[in-house]
This record gives sequence, structure tokens and C-alpha cells, in this order.
Amino acid sequence: MSSSIPNSAAANGSDSRPARGQLKLLLGYAAGVGKTYRMLEEAQQLQRQGKDVVVGYFEPHKRKDTIAKTEGLEMVPTKTIHYRGVELQEMDTAAIRMRLPAICVVDELAHTNVPGSERSKRWEDVQVLLDAGIDVMTNMNIQHLESLNDQIFHITGIRVRETVPDWFVKSADEVLMVDATTEALLNRLKRGDIYALEKAQKAMENFFKESNLTALRELALRQTAHELEHREITEKPEGAKEFLPASPASQKLVRDRILIYLTPDPSTSMLIRRGRRRADYLGADCFAVSVSPHSSERHSTGGTEAIEKHLNFARNLHVETRTLEGDDPAEAIVDFARSNQITQILLGRPKHHSWNRLLGKDLILQIVRKAKDIRVIIVAERQNQHSPAAS
Repeated sequence: MSSSIPNSAAANGSDSRPARGQLKLLLGYAAGVGKTYRMLEEAQQLQRQGKDVVVGYFEPHKRKDTIAKTEGLEMVPTKTIHYRGVELQEMDTAAIRMRLPAICVVDELAHTNVPGSERSKRWEDVQVLLDAGIDVMTNMNIQHLESLNDQIFHITGIRVRETVPDWFVKSADEVLMVDATTEALLNRLKRGDIYALEKAQKAMENFFKESNLTALRELALRQTAHELEHREITEKPEGAKEFLPASPASQKLVRDRILIYLTPDPSTSMLIRRGRRRADYLGADCFAVSVSPHSSERHSTGGTEAIEKHLNFARNLHVETRTLEGDDPAEAIVDFARSNQITQILLGRPKHHSWNRLLGKDLILQIVRKAKDIRVIIVAERQNQHSPAAS
């Protein structure tokens, strides 16, 4: 694992800039593991090496040791936005572009910008900086990864509202996990190093339970290992040969292609996340497909709006979308699957049984019967015993 982000051409004194800057992501499993501290430490090291470094955004959280690490670093002033009678500070992306440093440090990648900002998410601001040829070093916790949203809710009982799409994380040139044992993290919390003592006590009773932290740390370790494996596969040295199965009967690898069937049901968003993550692990193509009946049998207005919402969500996760027409959804789905060499179909399991199942009209049963040569995966939404809360 490298200790410094790759440098842009400007950092080496050249006037020409690459089309896109380099992205380094520091990943953690909870607040307080040391992501921001490590990031600023690296920024200090780069500055000592003569690199042109600025801090585009920094959230101090009243942590003295972390604040001390900003000493001597150039801080780009934040932008004040007035919202509901309150003055709030956001990263000034335009000012950073005008300054045009070689490297910019950006804290809290998953942050949602104040309404009225030019872009709604900080990761979108980072994208603008990268497109300007600026190298960016940033950080986030594992619970903010979009495809893990349902899993995080199942573990912690908290629905995380600020998320970063998986494709953006995969676009990073380097992913580094900043780790600390759960015991060390809880000790920091008890000492008041992360939050004020009163807030720390409440945190330990909720999100910072030891069981939660252990599960989140395991997720972060697995994700980092997956990112490393992904880079080893996609960045093979020139001239390296593709791995072929030992069987002489097989002359090529068959690429998986996943189809996610969209319905108006709210659990469809969970199915999309599950399908996207499955596709990432398999290196598979991924489609999100809905079926629209003919005009006389169209969905209700609410159903149509729900489908469109799911289609937009899938597009945001870089899943290809299709809307098919037909009065027989099972036939439309299976025909599309066969014509597009789909190898796996993901379906959501309805929450309630109906007479259709007993009468043989159940959509899942119909698809399973028609798609005998395709793997059909039925996904049930996990039941959570916790009380949901926003984060």
C-alpha cells in the first residue's frame, strides 16, 4: 500500500495536465479510526516533498490532534450558503478549480451538500476536481457504500442516507484501508477523543456497539481485499495471458450477465443494490428490466412512478436499464434474457402469498418454469429487529 497519492503533471513542474486527476480513497469502518488524521499526515509529507497541496475541505469535529495536522497546509476557504435562516459552510469547488493545485485533500466524501448548492453530493464535487486534472485524496466509511445499504441496516438497525455509488469507489486509482481494532476504537471513544463524553456514551449504546463495529470492520476488510483483487485482474502487465479453465472442452470463459426484474414494490431498491454488488464481484454485465403492459392494463400512476424511480436509481448505479412491453411479464423477461445471453435472473420474493401461487399464476413460478436453462435467484428482503433510524 502506497503512502502517497500519484502526482499529476503539474506537481512535476509541467504545464500540461492529464485529462483526469488521480483519486486516492482512504476507507474506514467507523468514525475515529484515523482516516482524516492519516490523510492530513500524507498531505504534510507531500508538501515537504515540494508538491502543490491544498485542503479543499476539512471537518475538525473538535479533535485537537487532527486539527494540529492542518498546521502549515494551505486551506481553500469554504463557501457560505444561506439555508432556512442559517449560514452553512460547503466546499468551494469553483475556488479550488481556480487555484488549480496539483493535489487537493477533501474530507468526508459521502457528505450531502446543502440544498441550493451547485451539486447535491460531495463526491460529485470531487468528480469535477478530477475532471480538471487535480489529484484528490479523500475518505469515507464502509457504511456509505451504496450496495451495502441493506446489509448495514440489517447489522446496525440504522438506514444510512448518505451514500456513494460503487462505480465511483471503483474508479479510485488507489484504495487504502485505515484500520484500528474495535478495542482501540472503543477506548478512544471512552476517552472523549472522538466525540464529547456525553455523545460518546450514547454512541456506544447505539451505532458503536462492539458487535456492530466488529461486523463493519469485517465488511471494510473484505471490501478492501475485493478492490485489491479487482485491480490485480484489470491491471495485468502487458502481454499477460488470460487464465483458461483446465478443461480442454472449454475454449473461452463465459461472462456472466445478470438481469434484475423491477416491480413497483419498495423492496426493489434492495434488489437493485444486491444485483449491482453481485455483478461487481462476478465482473458481470448487469441489466435492470421492467415490463409495461399494453395501454389497457398499464400500472396505476403510483406504480408507474415507483418503476421510474427504480429505473433512475439503477441508472445512478451504472446499471443498464430496459423497459419491455407485453401482457405476459414472465414471457417478456425470459425472451429478453435469452436474446441477451443472460445467465442469472434476480427476482424479489413477494411479502405475502396469494391465490395466484396456488393457481399456478405466480410470476416467479412462471419465470422459473420458462427459464429452465437460466439460473433464477429469488431474493427475500431481510427482516430487521432494530428500530430504523436515519444517518
